[in-house]
Amino acid sequence: MKFIKTDIPEVIIIEPKVFGDERGYFVETFRQDKLEDFLGLKVDFVQDNESKSGYGVLRGLHYQLAPASQTKLVRVIKGKVLDVAVDIRKGSPTFGKHVAVELSEQNKRQMFVPRGFAHGFAVLEDDTVFAYKVDNYYSPENDRGLAYNDASLAIDWIVDKERLQLSPKDTRQPTLDQAELFDYGMVLYV
Repeated sequence: MKFIKTDIPEVIIIEPKVFGDERGYFVETFRQDKLEDFLGLKVDFVQDNESKSGYGVLRGLHYQLAPASQTKLVRVIKGKVLDVAVDIRKGSPTFGKHVAVELSEQNKRQMFVPRGFAHGFAVLEDDTVFAYKVDNYYSPENDRGLAYNDASLAIDWIVDKERLQLSPKDTRQPTLDQAELFDYGMVLYV
């Protein structure tokens, strides 16, 4: 596995080795020992989630507040997405900045999104299957979000606005300056 730091050092791109021949391919999608060695931290994922979506579906930007905040390891099994992580740690040198990466069944890339970040993705192909691990259980009372179209975030979701499909919840999220956020230095990554 190859671990790639992004412009926000805590957000990591992971490129697994893919072994293929005329029969198909084999890939290790998760190695706890290698991830922990790279991060220098313990990782304890407790829940796996999966969604299937059509072109133009935008899910996010979501996060959970403490004590239920989550670290995520996200990937695409089928199809393609633009995956986005936004730093929402007040006082962070990269506060309000984001990382956007294309994840697809072809490139097999994954993104490690630590606690203190909002996460979302826009689906770029029909019948896309998106999967992710989290290190804390879903908690409705701690569930929060950011407006996907907050001008201060300047996220280019690639999909034309007219073709975006959002849940009612995601159309009513607050902007960064109105949202409940994390304090830099108070976030425990794992």
